[in-house]
Amino acid sequence: MGFLDKMKSAGAAVTGGSAKVSIEYPHQPLKPGDSLPVKVTIMSMGKEVKSGGVFIDIHASEAGQIKCKHCGQMTQVQQETIKQAIPVGPAFVLQPNETKVVEATIQLPAGQPSYNGQVRHEWKIRGRLDAFGNDPDSGFQMIEVR
Repeated sequence: MGFLDKMKSAGAAVTGGSAKVSIEYPHQPLKPGDSLPVKVTIMSMGKEVKSGGVFIDIHASEAGQIKCKHCGQMTQVQQETIKQAIPVGPAFVLQPNETKVVEATIQLPAGQPSYNGQVRHEWKIRGRLDAFGNDPDSGFQMIEVR
């Protein structure tokens, strides 16, 4: 392996390119505290991947513009309301080009439901592999919580 190959390999580990992660779940409105079946698929991108476990991340935040009572100007606000990592799979080693599937049922945390208007509250979900460098993940996807 040449120097550039080693640099490319190191870059993949740091940026989460060592594995591809996808998440599947029913796309239907939910309520805070509801159970949600999830399926996380992890695929090695050609190298061995040492994992500290598989997690489902639930994030919710409120964002929008509000009018200041004192000055009358519109102000952009954003506040994180939920940030939770739910473990769904133990530590493991994924062999080169191996695929692993983890299925679990998680419980959504209690919290404010989703809403839109001048201010909105959004919930997001992603599957994530705890691994060296930047954790490979599925990317956040919107979920509707009513």
